[in-house]
Amino acid sequence: MSDYINVTKIFGENVFNDKTMQERLPKKVYAQLKKIIADGGELDLETADVIAHEMKEWAIEKGATHFTHWFQPLTGVTAEKHDSFISAPLENGDVLMSFSGKELIKGEPDASSFPSGGLRATFEARGYTAWDCTSPAFVRQDACGATLCIPTAFCSYNGEALDQKTPLLRSMEAINTQSLRLLRLFGNTTSKRVVSNAGPEQEYFLINSEKFFQRKDLVYTGRTLFGAMPPKGQEMDDHYFGAIRQKIGAFMKDLNEELWKMGVTAKTQHNEVAPAQHELACIYTSANVAVDSNQLVMATLKRIATKHGMKCLLHEKPFAGVNGSGKHNNWSLCTDDGINLIEPGKTPHENIQFLLILSCIIKAVDKHAGLLREAAADVGNDHRLGADEAPPAIISIFLGEQLQDVVNQLLKRGIATSSIEESVLETGVDWLPSVDKDATDRNRTSPFAFTGNKFEFRMQGSRDSIAPPNVVINTIVAEAFCEACDELEKAGDFNEAVHDMIKENLVKHQRVIFNGNGYSERWVREAKRRGLPNLRSMVDAIPELTRPETIAMYEKFGVFNEAELRSRAEVKYENYAKSINIEARTMIQMASKDIIPAVSKYNRQLAETIIAIKDAGAGDASVETDRLNVTSRLLKEARDAMCILKDKEAKAIHVPEGEEQARYYHNEIVPAMEALRAPVDELELLVDREMWPMPSYGDILFKV
Repeated sequence: MSDYINVTKIFGENVFNDKTMQERLPKKVYAQLKKIIADGGELDLETADVIAHEMKEWAIEKGATHFTHWFQPLTGVTAEKHDSFISAPLENGDVLMSFSGKELIKGEPDASSFPSGGLRATFEARGYTAWDCTSPAFVRQDACGATLCIPTAFCSYNGEALDQKTPLLRSMEAINTQSLRLLRLFGNTTSKRVVSNAGPEQEYFLINSEKFFQRKDLVYTGRTLFGAMPPKGQEMDDHYFGAIRQKIGAFMKDLNEELWKMGVTAKTQHNEVAPAQHELACIYTSANVAVDSNQLVMATLKRIATKHGMKCLLHEKPFAGVNGSGKHNNWSLCTDDGINLIEPGKTPHENIQFLLILSCIIKAVDKHAGLLREAAADVGNDHRLGADEAPPAIISIFLGEQLQDVVNQLLKRGIATSSIEESVLETGVDWLPSVDKDATDRNRTSPFAFTGNKFEFRMQGSRDSIAPPNVVINTIVAEAFCEACDELEKAGDFNEAVHDMIKENLVKHQRVIFNGNGYSERWVREAKRRGLPNLRSMVDAIPELTRPETIAMYEKFGVFNEAELRSRAEVKYENYAKSINIEARTMIQMASKDIIPAVSKYNRQLAETIIAIKDAGAGDASVETDRLNVTSRLLKEARDAMCILKDKEAKAIHVPEGEEQARYYHNEIVPAMEALRAPVDELELLVDREMWPMPSYGDILFKV
């Protein structure tokens, strides 16, 4: 069959992975690079030259003509500057193709136009990219041809992190150091490294490309700023896990093939809850590779969708009234010799090391709940968090029946003597096999849920990098481990001290444990009673970055310094204000140029119809008159709301930039936008569909 794909043959074929390095690099060079990947350190230039040469030769065999340092600035997307391998023309007319170790290790993109939050002045252009050798280089094949992409970190001339990757790598080092301290206390002398792993689940929408370009709101903002719900949405739950349509299946086939070639472990694909919504999940890997892979997933989703005449929407809430899109970040800690530190075992009540780790994680999440919430703060996520398909803005931990039972025993008696065991689920049908039933159910409403041998952070927005939540989780858990080790290392009776610490952590921080329905108003009231923070918007969450305890923690573990944190806060305030500004201006333009003229034309047609009916003596024109009265009233409401929005938007420029301007947009502009949308969405249901100036939700969601 021509469509047959041999996954084992193509997987990783465009990746300069361990297998390729072993085949192409001299043994000594390969061994030195592997040692640096495992233990850290710097490559000498001579060794880097050898690696660069072999990488270039391999890439050219794949058709590559250019290379790029591929990095992740604070724009929310990746960045790259392409240079060809052409070095110099030769006397005989040929050209020399070269790639040096210096070019591999370091790049120098212009840093002046990337967000820096005041760390760099506009006239200060120098910035550096540095090769992250723990994440393999790859060849990407697209309309530009084949390009060798080298994953890198990006920092300023003065060394401050200007990207997502640098703090992630720092946090991974912090959790490694503190985890090894903890393991040594329990007698583990063989594990040499502890790695934080991540496995993101990516949700997205696919819509018709032609309809996409007929809507200015989708083009400019990635979401619909107007739109009435069609008669059917997701009420029947028939799209969720439903049969994948042929057009979508063809897209998914091409997507998987491209991802597999680049070594991305695309595993699960299915229809999600909302019409036109889908999900892709990848297999666990180290957090920094997972971050890179997820960026590749998002970029490839968009590229392959275009090839199939579609547009991929990654906005958290592209359509009001139906499911939004998130990105569940599964997190765990594993040693280099295969031990999962988040694995409770069959009898977690006897696994003292696990119970201490669990109690430290509970402590970390409770202590830094606001910071973890901030890691999911995004303009689009404000529309999603707390809605029916997403966790609330309140951070809590779901443990499940088995661990909750162990925790209850510890809190009540100071000792746990039993664990709820797995059971068998009887189907009631003789010819169906019995199913092993886990000791713990799952909770879709929990922001931070234990799911057997990992924790799932469910708050992340669909278009965001997964680096920030992993930075936060790594660092807050490293802090909790550090505080535990500081105390246990000087304890006279280690076993007694461990038991006391587990109970103390649980007693002090049990308020963050919640196994119930996170969507309910009852939980909001209960969380308030417990004293848990409820940071409902991005603007409310950003100050968590610059709290004194946040700064102290990050500086202690070398993940961020104060200047880097304050700069990130400024970048986020600026991003919020600019995003809402673009949305407001788009709404004003759509209302003034498209919607109001269309409704006026419809009203004029109605008025002419009423006059014609009366002139013809044909009888009652009350139906048309009533409709004209309603549409005229709504048109006036829309016009008045647009004028108010326009006035408020004009005043925004005079509000000082930073937090004050972001709060102005949140408190003044956002409500004004909602006030404009309400009458317009009503008008859409009344105006002749042939006269409505843009495709409807029904056209977009059900006609991919």
